Amino acid sequence: MRPAVGAAMPEKPGPDEPGIAVRLEDLGMSFGKGATAVEALKGIDARIPAGRITGLVGPDAAGKTTLIRILAGLMQPTGGRALVFGCPSMELARREPNSIGYMPQRFGLYEDLTVMANLRLHASLRGLTGQARDELFARLLGFTSLGPFTERLAGRLSGGMKQKLGIACALLGSPRLLLLDEPGVGVDPQSRRELWSMVQELSHGGMTVIWSTAYLDEAARCPGVIMLDAGKVLFAGPPEDLTRRAEGRVFLLRGAADKRGRERGGGHREALARWSMRPGVEDALVQGSRLRLVLAADAPAALREEVLAQGGEPTPPDLEDAYMSAVGGINQKPSPYGRIAVNHGHGPRESGDAARPRIAARKLTKKFGDFTAAHEISFEVRAGEIFGLLGPNGAGKSTTFRMLCGLSRPTSGDCAVDGVDLLSAGSAARSRLGYMAQKFSLYPDIAVKDNISIFADLYGLDKKRRDELLPVLAEALELKDFLRSRTGALPLGLKQRLALLCATLHEPPVLFLDEPTSGVDARTRRDFWKHILAMTSAGAAVLVTTHFMEEAEYCDRIALIYRGAMISVGTPDELKASATGLTDPTLEEAFIASIERYDREHPL
Repeated sequence: MRPAVGAAMPEKPGPDEPGIAVRLEDLGMSFGKGATAVEALKGIDARIPAGRITGLVGPDAAGKTTLIRILAGLMQPTGGRALVFGCPSMELARREPNSIGYMPQRFGLYEDLTVMANLRLHASLRGLTGQARDELFARLLGFTSLGPFTERLAGRLSGGMKQKLGIACALLGSPRLLLLDEPGVGVDPQSRRELWSMVQELSHGGMTVIWSTAYLDEAARCPGVIMLDAGKVLFAGPPEDLTRRAEGRVFLLRGAADKRGRERGGGHREALARWSMRPGVEDALVQGSRLRLVLAADAPAALREEVLAQGGEPTPPDLEDAYMSAVGGINQKPSPYGRIAVNHGHGPRESGDAARPRIAARKLTKKFGDFTAAHEISFEVRAGEIFGLLGPNGAGKSTTFRMLCGLSRPTSGDCAVDGVDLLSAGSAARSRLGYMAQKFSLYPDIAVKDNISIFADLYGLDKKRRDELLPVLAEALELKDFLRSRTGALPLGLKQRLALLCATLHEPPVLFLDEPTSGVDARTRRDFWKHILAMTSAGAAVLVTTHFMEEAEYCDRIALIYRGAMISVGTPDELKASATGLTDPTLEEAFIASIERYDREHPL
């Protein structure tokens, strides 16, 4: 089999090829036997250079985690070879266990142990003792800025600090190869930048790093990228080589979502829905008051002319544009959610007075002893509106979110859902909302259909209505073929789809989404938001937290929560405009600038 595009393969590779840390030769991995066998990796050929960061990207179930586990020596491939520094990976892991550091996708440390206790445990597992161990601890604590937190329980660290601790534990033993499986998941943009700087420093010191990620802006910074899809290599090489494939096909359509459209709720969504369904459009994405369009390479000339005639301006492509094109573009099937809610008469349009806020927070405050986690948070969300809560890890947005969901009682202030007070009539209010938790919270050991039945019963959905909705939604969310599968065995993207189905099966007028697409790839995120936007078109109010700034662009308004306070609120474009001193800033740049400005104006 030929090597992937951009991967150099010598005719007769030596046992330890100079400059190459990892060689994958016709690598295959299958699970199960016979008719039920699943090929996770199919004849992978690639070279990963030593001493640099290689990004690993691809859709859900592409084979990324399987490949990383093989390289970590945790799995024996069923075909081909995975050589790490010239040695089969499992053999190297047995012979020189400290030569490979591995940080798994899920937080793999002990949450009931302190930071220092976790470090000591992992050091003992690697045979590190005495003065050498203590000196290494000191270096790692300084490197990760965790020195002041050695006695804090790991479970009480912010998302970014947990990931730093995970990297510190993976670095014990000073590995030559560091494997990071989705280190940026659930981490705010500022902390992700800090993680990247840390890992970049390691690579400059000669360490080889493989960084699996759902964030294509992270992958774009890597000197090399491997893109997997369905167990095969779609691309291997410098990310700019892949990006160039989309040149001349990316446009910014200005005015597609004018201010009036945003104020009436849906102008940008209508334009997005219209362009997303057009043949020849591979991607359509909201960017403030503009739409970003990616046309197919074989799109008719008339389509390009139409885009230009409507104010579209050619713009340089980025890696995400090229990625979406490489994986086949967006799913152009329309979402059934808006149609179901309207046609069957159970939707949010029938829930109360349209002028009444669907979600209302009034001076919400939460204290834990002397610590104030949230201070006098106030806002309203109306029917058909998407309201985003953004903020760094540990800023107070999750505390605010939990109070609004009825999961945590505020110290003071009040909140209502669809006109029902959460404090005095919590059960009635919760029946009017759908909640998708940040962490997968369904039952892993039962079938998908059984989880759906449990949640339908909890929300009081009658069997007839359930039987009407389930086939339609299961097909729309690509779960139809997995209804009898064990829930815990599903890939992350399908788990998230199942969580969304369970949260929306009873057609709630209010939807709470806590990082709904954390860890899923760009194509799956587009699909999620297609369904969410369809719900808002039928009148649902949506409150969402996210660390994906791309997702925040879908919001009508955004509140930035920091140090327990709501420090700014406005449309995405208004928040960008507030980042003075930056030319045409991204929402991520505006987010970080707002926090830095607040720190300067309100020093601790």
